[in-house]
Amino acid sequence: MTSTGDVVEGRAGPPLWWARRRDAVGDVVLGGVSAVECAWEGVGFAHEAGIPAFAGLLFGLAVGATLVLRRRRPIAVVLVGIAVSPAAMGFLLGVVGLYTLATSEVPRRITATLTSMSLAATFVVMYMRTRGDQGASHTLVIVLSVFVAVALTVPPVLLGLYTAARRRLMESLHERADSLERELSLLADRAEERAEWARTEERTRIAREMHDVVAHRVSLMVVHAAALQAIALKDPAKAVKNAALVGDMGRQALTELREMLGVLRAEAPKPVAVTVPVALVGSFDDGPTLAELEALVGQSRAAGMTVELDVRGACAAAYAAEVEQTAYRVVQEALTNCHKHAPGARVVVRLAHREGEVAMQVENGPCDGKAAEPGLPSGGNGLVGMRERVLGLGGVFVSGPTDEGGFKVSAVLPSDRG
Repeated sequence: MTSTGDVVEGRAGPPLWWARRRDAVGDVVLGGVSAVECAWEGVGFAHEAGIPAFAGLLFGLAVGATLVLRRRRPIAVVLVGIAVSPAAMGFLLGVVGLYTLATSEVPRRITATLTSMSLAATFVVMYMRTRGDQGASHTLVIVLSVFVAVALTVPPVLLGLYTAARRRLMESLHERADSLERELSLLADRAEERAEWARTEERTRIAREMHDVVAHRVSLMVVHAAALQAIALKDPAKAVKNAALVGDMGRQALTELREMLGVLRAEAPKPVAVTVPVALVGSFDDGPTLAELEALVGQSRAAGMTVELDVRGACAAAYAAEVEQTAYRVVQEALTNCHKHAPGARVVVRLAHREGEVAMQVENGPCDGKAAEPGLPSGGNGLVGMRERVLGLGGVFVSGPTDEGGFKVSAVLPSDRG
């Protein structure tokens, strides 16, 4: 059996109204002691009253045994103790009954009333039994009666009130501890969910970053390699130039990939509360900027693509690093898609600096049917990654085919972030 009175397998639970077996044993023992005491006092009362001793013995046993009911019927036990007080019996019955009454959930007004009745009954009985003593003054008899009445009534009531208050405090503390434990468990579950969400978002961010960094370079390398294969015998000088471009692209891709892997291998910081979208977490200080857009377009031109760069407006102040990098990545991924899906098409890259925002658009015309398909693989995540980047900064992203048969990617980013 547990401390709360639950039944353990193979062992019987507590009997009747008791919460624990030891409570039942204790009350039975107290009832037995009280019955013996009242029986002894009942025999003396029978001699004084001139009734048979056997009747006093049985009466005392019955009165004392009522203490067994103290947890079930505390008011009845106290009333029995008050009723038999004129017979000078039930000392243990009265003391334990008052204590139990004070510890129970009985309304305090009832407790106060019964305590006053017990105090008055004890005083009257003590006064009546001592006033006839020779040599005792009336004042001494009253003082002695008051002292005995208070000593037999007030301490058990105060002890009972203290025990009840302490029990309520402990129950409140246990409830608070249980509540805190549930809250901590809930917080732990939520922290685990946030951590899992953060890991998922971080994996997505890393995959998107690696896609943006590597895919563009590798796409250009494939395009140059195809051109190199076509002109290797016809124009060796141009073939050498294309080979050099392939080497440069490969070195740039390896450099950017090495930098990213270096960040991933760095010691992870201690977990902290997630307060910003994970897609935006990370260092943007070393990322590409809009100032490198001309070089990006030049790489596509070197690969044979017809690209026009149209910049409108002037940047009044430097944009936040994440805005610069996101704008660059959008243009980079859009150009990569043009290499993959629109070989030979004319491409226009537009960049507009406006008040409070920066807009970019990459639009390609219809695909040139004469151009050879580069055969570049597509993971289908380019547009998804661009949309996530732009929306993560609170921008607007639109993509889709044009009326002329081409494709257009447009994005607008707020320029006041950071």
